[in-house]
Amino acid sequence: MELVFALGWAMFWAYWIVSAFGAKRSTVAWSSEVRIRVVIVVCAVVLVRLGVFRGGELTTGPLRAACGMILFALGLTLAIWARVTIGRNWGGPMSRKDDLELVTGGPYRLVRHPIYGGILIAFVGTAIALNWAWLIVVALAGTYFVYSATVEERYLSGALPDSYPSYRKSTKMFVPFIL
Repeated sequence: MELVFALGWAMFWAYWIVSAFGAKRSTVAWSSEVRIRVVIVVCAVVLVRLGVFRGGELTTGPLRAACGMILFALGLTLAIWARVTIGRNWGGPMSRKDDLELVTGGPYRLVRHPIYGGILIAFVGTAIALNWAWLIVVALAGTYFVYSATVEERYLSGALPDSYPSYRKSTKMFVPFIL
């Protein structure tokens, strides 16, 4: 089971890196970007050093494993669908595009940040199937994604004052119809 998740995550991140080469040129707000990433990396290193992810419950019942695998697959599918839909307009968290376009089709009709949501769903699936300690990763990633989404939305509201505010009012941030 662990091997399936490891391979799934490895293939996902390999696709993510390769597809980034086709994105439009962008700049990143490095000052805020670096600070939040450093905090998260330090937390992750401390947790690994403390052995939080070792020796936990690695075998699960078939129902729990199946639920985790389904959430994992759905989350990665959502993130990839969103990445394909946004196409060349994709950029790293908190990046600023040179030739900015608002994408509102595909999963962006449902939520404003489907990539972040999809990755979080996949992390939750990993936690359910493998080890509840993965919920720490969900909390760290969730904190980072909420922060990134907030910074991005502030930028988009200023850069696209005619279209983004109405899109923001009509579409939830992470969970359709709720949040």
